[in-house]
Amino acid sequence: MAAFPRWKTILVVVVLLVAALIALPNVYGEAPALQLSRKDRVAFTETGIAEFRTLLEQAGAPPEAAYVEEGRLLLRLKDVPAQLRAKAAVETARPNEFALATTFASRMPDWLRGLGLRAMPLGLDLRGGIYLVYEVDVDGALAQTLQRLQRDVRTALREKELPYLAVDAVSSEDTAAAPHGVKVTLRQAGDSAAALIALQAVDPDLAWTEGTQPGVAGGAAETVLTAVLTAAQIKQRQDFAIQQNITALNNRVNGLGVSEAVVQRQGLNRIAVQLPGVQDASEVIRILGKVATLEFRLADTLNNPVEAERSGHAPLGTKLYHQRTGAPVLLRRDLIITGDQLTDASSATQDGEPSVSVRLDSRGGEEMLRTTRENLGKPMAVVFIERERVQEDHAGQKVVVDRVKEEVISLATIKGVFSNQFNITGLTVAEGQELAKLLRAGALAAPIFIVEQRLVGPSLGQDNIDRGVRALILGLAVVFVFIAFYYRGFGLVGCAVLLANVVLLTALLTITRAALSLPGIAGIVLTVGMAVDANILIYERIREELRNGTTPLAAIHAGFEGAFSSIFDGNITTLIAGVVLFTFGSGPVKGFAVVLCLGIVTSMFTALTGSRALIEAVWGRRKKLTGLSI
Repeated sequence: MAAFPRWKTILVVVVLLVAALIALPNVYGEAPALQLSRKDRVAFTETGIAEFRTLLEQAGAPPEAAYVEEGRLLLRLKDVPAQLRAKAAVETARPNEFALATTFASRMPDWLRGLGLRAMPLGLDLRGGIYLVYEVDVDGALAQTLQRLQRDVRTALREKELPYLAVDAVSSEDTAAAPHGVKVTLRQAGDSAAALIALQAVDPDLAWTEGTQPGVAGGAAETVLTAVLTAAQIKQRQDFAIQQNITALNNRVNGLGVSEAVVQRQGLNRIAVQLPGVQDASEVIRILGKVATLEFRLADTLNNPVEAERSGHAPLGTKLYHQRTGAPVLLRRDLIITGDQLTDASSATQDGEPSVSVRLDSRGGEEMLRTTRENLGKPMAVVFIERERVQEDHAGQKVVVDRVKEEVISLATIKGVFSNQFNITGLTVAEGQELAKLLRAGALAAPIFIVEQRLVGPSLGQDNIDRGVRALILGLAVVFVFIAFYYRGFGLVGCAVLLANVVLLTALLTITRAALSLPGIAGIVLTVGMAVDANILIYERIREELRNGTTPLAAIHAGFEGAFSSIFDGNITTLIAGVVLFTFGSGPVKGFAVVLCLGIVTSMFTALTGSRALIEAVWGRRKKLTGLSI
């Protein structure tokens, strides 16, 4: 026993003291809070806190604490009614200036916050909030990819002054399959070599093939160039669309001012969104799932849109749209730019009317500059496109239908040349603010639709916390009584070790920012049981050595040495199971796996090192030791 070095004892003490400090913020609990983020993305500073304190005091909702965290202003309030009064007061006094989120904040004192400490994040089932699962329309992602490819192909041929008859989306051989390729019909067969060079520059990964097809009305054969996406290229583009959607959803969540949100892929074509502490589901669902983008097109001034609407057929190269007044308008099919080329957007006012100020990327700016230079005095339209999935009743059965709403929100004459920055008019104030928020977050690469929605109230979350804590305390109490009765003095050491294990595990969860959920609390209880197993193995081995006539100090040493292999083997097999759960599980299963794996580490440390250090302090330094309280 004397071989146990003193530096290990010091290490155990230091680790436990640091762990207790890190875990301390979790003791104070949480209170309702209001979180403010500036829409202009400027971070809050400490100087702006006094203004909001005064505002909320006048509204009858004085904040218990106010501080800046990650550039956001957090106002902690007494209760939920005060939280709602504070939100209404800020919205009235400073309208459309901040993204407001009703959330929760820790009640820990300022000196702990000054040390940079934070409580562990809680999952939706403990904190309350919104859980959404979106299904990504991967076929829609492929369709959008083909639309962009067709637009780029037209631009490349036009820049090289290569005339063409049509650029269409096609399938490979099965005409019934969804299109996954592009076909270019050239006007002149002699341009095929130059066209192939231009098209290869659009996307080097595409393989273009040259062929012919019968001419119109029995005319001469036409030269066509075709590129078809392979299965691997289709999957790559669909995966990219899902990842881009995750990025866009993250940006939209940040725009709502929600902290500690989780946006992650789930399965092949689904995205899960967890928003802890958020209770306003209507605004979140409207902003997050809105598949809205813009298209800029030139208007067709040569044909009559009223006649096209009456006949139901638009002239070749045009498409029939409607303005907000219901008036028909013909627009050219050739796109100028789309919403995915916008880099920034903000609501503004132009000539006393609400508008949206947009900024384009370099490529979009060049295209807009060329278009406005060549079409001065001609009308250009802004088309607002929104996709949604609704349920309709057909013959008594619910049928899911995808709807696309296309509306011309602005039709104005090009009066000057502009490129990458301009304003869009024709919107109300609320529409302009919402459109700016959506465009600033980034267009969704593919339509998404809600397939699951859960709202967990804060009262239910608090009830889950209370029940979980009661279960943990009851489990610890029963274990403490048993081992203290059965192992006497060594049982009391075991009780101290189990408490240290819970503190250490809480500190690790706090450091790693792993959200604690109900399954996580179950993992903590299981960890306590595993830690008891380790101590029981050690104590039984010590008792066995004592029965064999070994001296007390030698029995302690042999007990720890002999039980090590059994403890190590048992924990390693459990760790393997935890890693498998984390790798292949999702949501609550992953949360349980994280706590389980961290618990294995802490139980090994406390049982083998912490327990031995404490036993060394109590019995190891006695010169004459005739027996052990075990």
